[in-house]
Amino acid sequence: MLEHPEQHVRELTILKTIAETLNQSSDMVQMLQTTLEKLLALTQLETGWLFLAGDKPEYSMMADRHLPPALTWEGKKPMRCGDCLCLRMYWSGSLTEPVTIIECERLHNAIKENWGETHQLTHHATIPLTVQGNRIGILNVGSPGKEHFSESELALLQSVAYQIGTAVERARLYELREKQAVSSMARFIVDYYAKATRVTRYLWKINDLNRMYTAIVEQLCASFDWPSVALITAEKDDELYLHTLCHHGVTHSPMKPVRKSTRKSGKGEGIVHRAFAEQRVVAHEGPVRVLPGIGPHPHSAALPLTHQERTFQTKESIGVLFIGRDSVPFSELEMEILEMLAEHISLAIEKICIYYEWQELLLAEERNRLARDLHDSVNQKLFSLSLLAQGVRERTLIEDPNTAEAIHDIGQLAQETLAEMRSLIWQLRPFGEASGILSSLKDYAEKLGIQITFLMKELPELAKEVEEALYRIGQEALNNISRHAGTNRAWIRIAREGSNVFMKISDQGRGFVPGTIEKKQRSLGLTSMKERAEEINGTLSISSEEGMGTVLTVTVPLQARKEGTDE
Repeated sequence: MLEHPEQHVRELTILKTIAETLNQSSDMVQMLQTTLEKLLALTQLETGWLFLAGDKPEYSMMADRHLPPALTWEGKKPMRCGDCLCLRMYWSGSLTEPVTIIECERLHNAIKENWGETHQLTHHATIPLTVQGNRIGILNVGSPGKEHFSESELALLQSVAYQIGTAVERARLYELREKQAVSSMARFIVDYYAKATRVTRYLWKINDLNRMYTAIVEQLCASFDWPSVALITAEKDDELYLHTLCHHGVTHSPMKPVRKSTRKSGKGEGIVHRAFAEQRVVAHEGPVRVLPGIGPHPHSAALPLTHQERTFQTKESIGVLFIGRDSVPFSELEMEILEMLAEHISLAIEKICIYYEWQELLLAEERNRLARDLHDSVNQKLFSLSLLAQGVRERTLIEDPNTAEAIHDIGQLAQETLAEMRSLIWQLRPFGEASGILSSLKDYAEKLGIQITFLMKELPELAKEVEEALYRIGQEALNNISRHAGTNRAWIRIAREGSNVFMKISDQGRGFVPGTIEKKQRSLGLTSMKERAEEINGTLSISSEEGMGTVLTVTVPLQARKEGTDE
C-alpha cells in the first residue's frame, strides 16, 4: 500500500502535464520556455533556467523564469558569459545525476561584484539533460530560502529532465528536417518525420490501452501505406503474442502466439524475437513468413517497445512493432527514424500506464476514505445499538419476556450487521494491507526509521514457509538499507508473474559497484539471504549502480508454493 498516495498522485500529474506540454510545439525555444514555466508552477518553485551545452566552452541559455535582477542586467549578461560550477561539472563528466548546488557561483559573484538584488536566492538543484545516453545540457531550479532538495524531489526532476531531453532531440531532428529540405534525401526525411509526427500526435490524445494498440497499427498503415503492421505484446513468461494486426487496411486482434523459428538458416523468421531479446531495431531482406496470418513480405523490420519503470529505474519490455512491405528495403537512415518513432510510441503507451496508475491511486484513496467514514460513523452506531439492545433486554427480561426476546433479536441483528460492516471495511482497504508479511515488514521498517511503500494490487497466496522466508530476506534487506544505503525510503513489490512469485525491494540510495559484490557478502548478509531463497527453491539477485540505488529480487516458483500448501 502506498503510504503517501497524495504525493505520488501529484508526481504523476506533474509528469503527465509536462509530457503534454512538450508535445504541444515543435519550436525548441518556445517548447523549453513553456515547459520550464509549467514545471515551476507545478512544483511551486520560483526560479529556473535551462542551458543546452556542447563541448567546452559552448553553451547557451534556452529558457529562464523569474531570474533575480543581479542576473538580468545588460541583457542577462551574467547568464551568457563565463562558466560556473554546474557547467564545469557537466563538461568534466562528473554531473551524472541531480545534485543540490550550494551557493551558486553566479549568484555569489553577483553579490561580490554588487550586480544587483539576488532576492535571497543562493542554492539550486542541477539536473543533467540526456537522451539515449548522450548529455545535451542542464536544468537548474530553485527558490529563495530553499537550501535542500529531497531524494524524491530530485528523482521527480530527473524524470522530467528525461522527458525534456527526448523532446529536445525530437525538436532538433525536426529543425534539421526543415533546414535540409532542399535535396531529395531531405524531402524524404521531411515527409517521413511529418508522417511520424502526425501519428505520434494522434496517439498522445488516447488514454485507453486497447484503443492505443489498434490506433498504432491503423495509423501507421494509413500514414506510410505499409501493407502490414502488427503489434506483438509480451505476455506471461515473456511469451510473444500477435495482439493486433492491420493487413491491407483490415484490422484483427487474433492474440496468437508468435513462435520462434526452428530453421537454422532462417534468420528472417526470428526477427521479432531478436528485436525483443536484444532490444534493438532488426531488419531483414527476403521473403519469409514471420507472423501467423501474414503472408511473406520481401522487406520486414521489427522495433522493440519499452516502458521506463520509474521507481526501480529499469526498462521493461512492452513488446515489438512489426512492419512488412513489398516495395524497397529499409535504409539505415530509415531505421534510425523508425527507432525514434518506436521511442515515441513507447512514451505514448507509458503515458497511458501512468494515467492508469494515477486513476488506481485515486480509487484507492477514495476506498480508504470511505472505509474510514464507515468505521467512524456507521460502525460505531451499530456497536452502540448492540450495547443498548443488551441493556434494555436485561431490564425487561423479567417484566416482559416476549419484549425481551424481541429486543434480543434486535441486538443479534445489530451484531451480525456490525460483523458484516467490519468485513466490508476490510474489503474496501487496498489488497494485502492485512497480510502478515506486509504488516510485519512495515512494523520492522518503522523500527529502523525507514519509510516503506508497497507497490502491488493484490498479494499472492503464499505458503507459511515461503512467507516466512520472504519476511526474513526482507528483514535483512531493510537492515542493509538502514546501514549502508544512506536513505530512509524503500519500495517493496510482491506479485505473481507467470509460474513464479517474486519480491523486489528497491532503494534509491548510494548503491555500490556490482564488481565488488563478492567482497560485500558478509556485510550485506548476501549468503544468508541466498540460502533462505534456495530453501524454498527460489533464486536471489542483486543489481546496483553506484549513486543510483539497489534492487534486490527474490523469485520463487509457484510449484514451491503449492507444495508448501499441500503440507
